[in-house]
Amino acid sequence: MDIKAYIASGILELYVAGKLSEKENQEIYELMQEHPEILQEVLEIEAAVVKLTGAASPHAIDFESFKGKLDTTGTKVIDLKPRKPNWISFTGWAASIILAGGLLWTLNNKTKVEEELQTVSTEKQYLEIQIEEARNNLTATKSLLDAIRDKDIITVPLGGQGDYASTYAKVYWNKADNTIYLDGEGLPNAPDGKVWQVWSLTLNPLTPTSLGTIDDFNTDENKIFTIANTNESQAFGITLEPAGGSESPTMEQLYTLGVVAATP
Repeated sequence: MDIKAYIASGILELYVAGKLSEKENQEIYELMQEHPEILQEVLEIEAAVVKLTGAASPHAIDFESFKGKLDTTGTKVIDLKPRKPNWISFTGWAASIILAGGLLWTLNNKTKVEEELQTVSTEKQYLEIQIEEARNNLTATKSLLDAIRDKDIITVPLGGQGDYASTYAKVYWNKADNTIYLDGEGLPNAPDGKVWQVWSLTLNPLTPTSLGTIDDFNTDENKIFTIANTNESQAFGITLEPAGGSESPTMEQLYTLGVVAATP
């Protein structure tokens, strides 16, 4: 249905003027319920009529202003000459305005209620996700604390080196399961195009073995990382390397270094 063409046909003005059959009135009423544009047009026509009747003589109503909106091509021409006021029509207009206004209010409020319900549902889902994430974080934190508090854990402080003396880190090494937990809180965020790379070292001769890069360092909140280590490490070091890591450490970018204490 072409709504614009229907509105431009002039049938809505006839509806407001009370010149249509009962069947045609029913059809327009149903269209008003289905199409808000038609309902709005009827309201505007009725508002204009009410305004005109308020300004006109109490003995006459001028419908000439509506003729310009009527498309008389192929339709029956209705005589809209000044006539005595039809109080039954006025009553019909008033009832239509009240009914249409109530329908518009209902539609608007229904939309608002649906939007509010959708907002509540979205907020509820978001809250449930936050609660689940908090539970997972608590579980992960407890597991991490249990791991680094193990009585057999080896703690290796890594001090800042050279120009990077203010940096620091700490390694918790569990030799039983070949895992280290690296606490990198004392390291700055890696610059663009760079990553932190962790090294296991043997000292005599000095031999570095890469334990991998920490690609998510900048976005990780607690700065604690779990890293596999199957080496007989005598020291650990951290260097700043190009993205993707390096085959051997860039010694000019050695930020922290720590030696594993000898076992008594």
